[in-house]
Amino acid sequence: MKATLSIVLLLTFVATFVPGIASADSLEDNINQAIGIFQRFQEIPERSVPPAVLRDAKGLAILTVVKAGFILSGRGGTGLVVARTHNRGWSPPSAIGTGGAGFGFQIGAQVSEFVIVLNTNEAVRAFAAGGNVQLGADLSVAAGPVGRAAEVGVTPTAAVYTYSRSQGLFAGVSLEGTVVGTRNDTNASYYGRPINPLDILTGHVKAPPSAKRLQNVLGRY
Repeated sequence: MKATLSIVLLLTFVATFVPGIASADSLEDNINQAIGIFQRFQEIPERSVPPAVLRDAKGLAILTVVKAGFILSGRGGTGLVVARTHNRGWSPPSAIGTGGAGFGFQIGAQVSEFVIVLNTNEAVRAFAAGGNVQLGADLSVAAGPVGRAAEVGVTPTAAVYTYSRSQGLFAGVSLEGTVVGTRNDTNASYYGRPINPLDILTGHVKAPPSAKRLQNVLGRY
């Protein structure tokens, strides 16, 4: 009973104090957030994702995650993944999410933004499979290099590079152990029918107008 009450209070806290995040359950909302996140990540060249890393990327996952607590702690987030198609353009997005719960006394909430760079075709296939992907177990993961110093001669050291921005602070960060899953119902709602993430990420699905805005932002890389 106490655990149930704590979870309800946690969800109420998140919905009250970070309503923009709590309501971002549609893929169109996630696209709008992803555009903002990506642009914020690139605002400071000295601490941004290196253009060389982005140019070589096979895919990108962009997430907004809320960590909050009231007796119980919890973490949950939504976002999307896109892949570079054979014609070098970017695919439409597939909806993804992550979450978890734990114990520990804490009161408050923290919103973090993540960019996950998929460096290999294997990483893209893992996200296209439509199930859960555990970073560090299913795919090797490392904190990504940052800034202009990493512009030349970047050779990927892991299948996945991860970056975070929280409360204005930007850094490469390891997300080892994080599980990311496909939100199939969200994809079906956005595209108007049940759809395989593989079809989305290989570019076999027509991009709706809102998805094209994200493709245009990413199209510089």
